[in-house]
Parts: sequence; structure tokens; C-alpha cells
Amino acid sequence: MGRKKIQITRIMDERNRQVTFTKRKFGLMKKAYELSVLCDCEIALIIFNSSNKLFQYASTDMDKVLLKYTEYNEPHESRTNSDIVEVFLERVKIKGERTTKDPQPLQSTVNITLQ
Repeated sequence: MGRKKIQITRIMDERNRQVTFTKRKFGLMKKAYELSVLCDCEIALIIFNSSNKLFQYASTDMDKVLLKYTEYNEPHESRTNSDIVEVFLERVKIKGERTTKDPQPLQSTVNITLQ
């Protein structure tokens, strides 16, 4: 049984937003841990909530990872929310083109709104 698709927009109800933040923060930190173990990589994750409270996860020493980041001068991959939305919309467009050739409906769609 699949999960209900949600719209990716700001949650207006404060309590629901806080519950969602707490659950997803834990899930994100768990994924960061798993990625660091499975792929033997260093991860530094920094989160500020809407009240400016700091949450952080580091697979090794946070200061060492941040120092490595500030001293890194090579080209690297960097993403923002806009980049992620653009990639998602491009994939949806490509899936849409495929479905015009193939009558099967799209399996999943997510609405994303930039604010």
C-alpha cells in the first residue's frame, strides 16, 4: 500500500509544521548517517528551524568538515531549492512526453510551489 502524496508547500498549522519538522529532521539525519556509513563519506548537516534554533549532524568532527569545506577551491556540485525544483519539473516533463507515446498513466506526481 502506497503513501498519500502531499503537496510540497509551507504547512500553515504551527503544530503540524513542528511535528513534520521533527519527524523529517530525524529522517534526514538518519539518511545522512546511512550515506556516511555506506559510502564512506564525510557529512556535515546544519539546520536552523524557523525559530533560529540550530540542529547539526556530522559524521566526523563538524569543525574539521567545515574547515575542509571553506578551504576547498575545486569546482563542485552545489544545489539550491530552485535547482531541485527545476530538475524535478524537467523529469515530470520527460515523463509526460513518454506517456503521450505510452498510454500508461504517470505513477507519481508531486506539486511543488516556490515561495
